[in-house]
Amino acid sequence: MTQKPAHLSVSPAPSQPRIKPFALALCAAAALSACAGQPTTKSAHTTPPARTTHPAQPAQAPGANQMPPQATTQGQTFEEEIVPQRYAHNGNVDAFINDMVARYDFNADALHALFSSVSYSATAVKLVTPSPTPSAKNWRAYQARFLDTVRINAGVRFWRANQATLQRAADQFGVPPEVIVGIIGVETIYGRYMGNFRVLDALTTLAFDYPNTPNRTDRMATFRKNLEDYLVWTREQQVDPNSVLGSYTGAIGIPQFLPSSIMQYAVDYEGDHHIDLRNSPADAIGSVANYLKQNGWESGRPVVWKIANDAGSQGIAQAAADGKPEPRLPLAQLLRSGLALNEPGVDLAAEGGTPVTVVDLPTPGRATEYVLGLKNFYVLTRYNRSFFYALAVYQLGQRVKAQMMATGGAQSAQRQ
Repeated sequence: MTQKPAHLSVSPAPSQPRIKPFALALCAAAALSACAGQPTTKSAHTTPPARTTHPAQPAQAPGANQMPPQATTQGQTFEEEIVPQRYAHNGNVDAFINDMVARYDFNADALHALFSSVSYSATAVKLVTPSPTPSAKNWRAYQARFLDTVRINAGVRFWRANQATLQRAADQFGVPPEVIVGIIGVETIYGRYMGNFRVLDALTTLAFDYPNTPNRTDRMATFRKNLEDYLVWTREQQVDPNSVLGSYTGAIGIPQFLPSSIMQYAVDYEGDHHIDLRNSPADAIGSVANYLKQNGWESGRPVVWKIANDAGSQGIAQAAADGKPEPRLPLAQLLRSGLALNEPGVDLAAEGGTPVTVVDLPTPGRATEYVLGLKNFYVLTRYNRSFFYALAVYQLGQRVKAQMMATGGAQSAQRQ
């Protein structure tokens, strides 16, 4: 299939100049937490920031390559601040414009006019700023957030409504329906919460005004590349770059693809010669499956193996857990050390050379849980670089599949 940059059905662009607050975007973990951050740095521009107070809304999990913000209690309010025309006559932005003109033959005057309409989003900066006092990781709380009844039932409805497309993607890309369903469920509850930030504002803010964090240089480069790709594909698809809405980091649509991922992985799976990640479940399904396949998904292989609960196996797992997602340890090495699996169907002799990683799942006040992650687990962490995220995607998909089978969808669910 020929891959093309995505075309999104979007609302008309607001008139400029714009001094109007956005609706609070969906930000951390869907349907549970709202996000807050640190005070923003004042703009050098003389126009004061626009301010409004919004009730916290249900939040969404970060998409591919996004950074999770810290969460606060549901119902909290905070101020959204925007600074109009911060990027007009900005030296760094002017250099970026010159680069886009030289490399992609953009019209310089048009880009200067476009960036004069861009607003700095203090809220986006707040949401990517790490908390000075980060809370302890809590796997059980995270798991409960994404494996709730609302999300599982929504997943069953999504699977039933898109059963043929999910099976076609499974046949073509080798990615089981439950994995695709798990990702889309964790990301946006099947398109329910896709974000309400102007993507151009979010990407520009984070490309040129990322907060002062240890990884600031790398993150600014990542968002600059996404801003570049965003401008390229909106031009190619004749979409107004002011009009596209997404997450606080510029992720777009049902699967929450950043623009660089849209350019590289998004596919037209509906067959209408456009890629619409906000409105087409088929395009979202095909694009997620293609993303996983292109990142190394192994058809017919497991995602994780359970470790036996005896003290010896748990101790070996603890010693071998290094936090790295890449499978590097041969299974046989762990078995020789005394680790046992709780997987009766695994041929230990045949799988001895299979590389695995020990996935640690800490919860305050409880013993840390461990599983073995295989290559497909690593591929899920390419979508979002988090052990918690990858396992929640896998387990949500398994729960939805089980409910499908229990409520009459067994034939489709059993095919994978």
